[in-house]
Amino acid sequence: MNFDPTPEQEALRELGHKFSANEIRPRAAEWDRDGVFPLELFRKAFDLGLMTGFIPEILGGQGLTMLDACILEEEISWGCSGVATSMNANSLALGPILLAGTMEQKRAFVQPFATEFRFASFCLTEPGAGSDAGGIATKARRDGDGYVLNGRKCFITNGAHASQYTVFASTDRSRGHRGLSAFVVPRETPGVSTGKKEDKMGQRASETSDVLFEEVRVPEPNRIGAEGEGFKIAMRTIDYARAGVAAMAVGVARAAYEHAAEYGRQRVQFGQPIAMNQAIYFLLADMATDIEAARLLTWKAAWLADQGKRNTKESSFAKAFAADLAMRVATDAVQIFGGYGYMKDYPVEKLMRDAKLLQIFEGTSQIQRMVIAKETLLR
Repeated sequence: MNFDPTPEQEALRELGHKFSANEIRPRAAEWDRDGVFPLELFRKAFDLGLMTGFIPEILGGQGLTMLDACILEEEISWGCSGVATSMNANSLALGPILLAGTMEQKRAFVQPFATEFRFASFCLTEPGAGSDAGGIATKARRDGDGYVLNGRKCFITNGAHASQYTVFASTDRSRGHRGLSAFVVPRETPGVSTGKKEDKMGQRASETSDVLFEEVRVPEPNRIGAEGEGFKIAMRTIDYARAGVAAMAVGVARAAYEHAAEYGRQRVQFGQPIAMNQAIYFLLADMATDIEAARLLTWKAAWLADQGKRNTKESSFAKAFAADLAMRVATDAVQIFGGYGYMKDYPVEKLMRDAKLLQIFEGTSQIQRMVIAKETLLR
């Protein structure tokens, strides 16, 4: 057992930290205020290899491990978790193809993302089907040597910018979630369109929109796995991705803690820095302790994935603990800043808004507890 990052991981951490410090943080407040999707920043990230690390070397990527990716994602989220969400969306969207696709599908649908700056989107959630994937109404009906898709997906990260969608649709509604199948749908396919950009509370540098499919013809070679395997593929993908979301939460919590600790050292009340008051330094001590715990949970979930082992329980441990921690630390940071913390001129109110989404997407904190209960009590 070794908790020391390798020299390569330290170099990756340093690269991510410098990118966040120099390219993200100076403009994060502006992007948040105006709801800007920083396309040129993402292009820089792509040129540095920060958006292609998850792609195997055989397909032109860096072939990073999940643990490598978590180390990097913490640093990018330390800069801005909205930026991190959009940077990581390709990994989520292409994950089903890497996990369950054929080599021909990987070359056709993943390899181009290693050499070209483009976005892909993961299309699972619908207006009537969030936590309950069995409620998916998007249909894929057989038609000759392919399928015709009809439906609406919502809350899709990078939806308006994506050149390719991984879509989960029902090929047999009578079977509920066991009737779901997965498809790759190129943006240029007739019948594909996007809806309005959502006006979000936080993570405003990441764009979210509806994606609509109206009589969209998809050839059979674009189906990932067999009919009815879509739910299993989606859950395997999300199990793998949840460690990354936990790493993002650690980055947000760390940023909030650092801002609060620095402010506590500088702000003087009753003749001494407020960080010297027990009410404050106990808060800071708990923050630091829990951030370390969240990071270790995250690294274990990632390590299990890298070993090819099932990590459903551990990824839910990490995601639930880290997301709730990020919200708690950000809220306490606002409290330490007092009235200033509530003002947009100071960074912690943005972190508090950003943190809230981490408790919602890729499985709410309540869904994580359902998974944990099932894994620990019913096995």
